[in-house]
Amino acid sequence: MSWFAPNLPRDKHCFFGSEGGVSEGFYKSLNLNLKSKDKPENIYRNMEIVAGYYHLPKTALHLLNQGVSAEVMFVDKPSQMAYLADGAVTDRSGIILSIRTADCAPVLLGDFENGVIGAAHAGWRGAFKGVIENTLDLMLAKGARRENIRAAVGPCIAQRSYEVDEGFYRQFTEKNSLFAAFFDNGVRSGFYQFDLEAFCLSRLKHYGIENICASGLDTYTLEDRFFSFRRFTHRGQVCEKSDFPVEISTITL
Repeated sequence: MSWFAPNLPRDKHCFFGSEGGVSEGFYKSLNLNLKSKDKPENIYRNMEIVAGYYHLPKTALHLLNQGVSAEVMFVDKPSQMAYLADGAVTDRSGIILSIRTADCAPVLLGDFENGVIGAAHAGWRGAFKGVIENTLDLMLAKGARRENIRAAVGPCIAQRSYEVDEGFYRQFTEKNSLFAAFFDNGVRSGFYQFDLEAFCLSRLKHYGIENICASGLDTYTLEDRFFSFRRFTHRGQVCEKSDFPVEISTITL
């Protein structure tokens, strides 16, 4: 089931869930992972379904070759998997900025008054490195105004489902002691529960964005609605790197 942010135009964005596609088996059903072993024809049909929401062809989808970076690119022509980056910005109509996730936080950003939009893939590494701030920087450079930007953090793994170790915790708190606020004690000794959604929201607020919302939906536990890499891993379903289904979050002008 898809989720729509109340502060973004419903006809200009969509956080798609796992439902509504044609993929089968492990990849059921709206899988958009071009690196997976899902049938290519099913993925291409899923791309058509997503783009069709905006009455655009699948070639309008701009699909980043995502990693764990803070790299952000400006898009003047859509492409699929051609660029290594984890954030994108455009001021052109007819382009669908897309972020694919399976526990990481998709962040959609829009200044519709000035015609500039952005999208960021905020896994913990990207968020830690500044992918949200870098996306906002590029939006401002392309004519967006800070006070007009609306931001939405989509479905991602929730704190109760996100156990991390001491090294993870130290990486954050050694950078900024205030980051300890995003961790609770774990169920197991020496472990913590990390709040990725709250961390992403804090980055937006720290940047000066006021119009913000978040889904509050946990991709790990809502298995009928969302894909989850951690859930798949815990169940022994990920046998090869990159071979798992992902959902897609999209925004357009």
